[in-house]
Amino acid sequence: MAASYTWDVFSTLDGYGSYGPDGDWGGYWSKQGPELLQHRASLFDTPQRMVFGATTFRENADILLRSGDPHNQDEWNRRTLMMPATVISSTLHDTLGWPDATVASGDAGEIVARLKEESDVPLRSQASLSLNRSLMAAGLVDRIELTIFPVISGRTGTSPVLAGAGDFDLELLESRTFDGRSQLLVYRPSAHG
Repeated sequence: MAASYTWDVFSTLDGYGSYGPDGDWGGYWSKQGPELLQHRASLFDTPQRMVFGATTFRENADILLRSGDPHNQDEWNRRTLMMPATVISSTLHDTLGWPDATVASGDAGEIVARLKEESDVPLRSQASLSLNRSLMAAGLVDRIELTIFPVISGRTGTSPVLAGAGDFDLELLESRTFDGRSQLLVYRPSAHG
C-alpha cells in the first residue's frame, strides 16, 4: 500500500504563508499557545519522512541549525529535525547539516510517486508551497493540514499559499481550534472538473 502524503502549511486568514521585512509579527504571527505547540509536537510522535523543496529546506535548516530563533527550540521543530528528509532540488547539492537528509534531483512528481510506493512511513511536507501546488496538480497530495492564524497581513504578507494552484474540491476531514485563536483544517483534495 502506498504511503500517505500530507501537505502541512501555515497561513494567515488572507492566505499568506509568511511576511516581509517590514512586518514584525514574530514566529507563528505571535499567536502560538500551549495547545498549538502540543498538537504540533504530537504530529511527530510517530516516524515519518519529511519532503521539502529547496527554498523551504534552506529556510528550515537556517532556523533549526544555525539561528538563535527561540522557536527552533519548540519540541515539534526538534522532532522535525530528527525525521529523515528528502529534499527535491536541482540546485541544492548539500544537506546543510540536516542529520538524515538526502537530496533528490529530477521531476518532483516522479520522485514523490516513487517515495509513496517505497516508503513504509507516511510522508509529510511542511510549507514548500510551489512544490506542493505542483504535487496537488499531479494528484499526489492525500491530505492538506492548514493551520490558519488569526491575522490579516494584506500589507506585509508574502508567499501566498495557494497562488497559482488549480481548482480542487476539498473534503473536510477534521477541524480544531487551538488556544481559542488558531484554526486547524484538514482536507482531502480532489481535482475539480
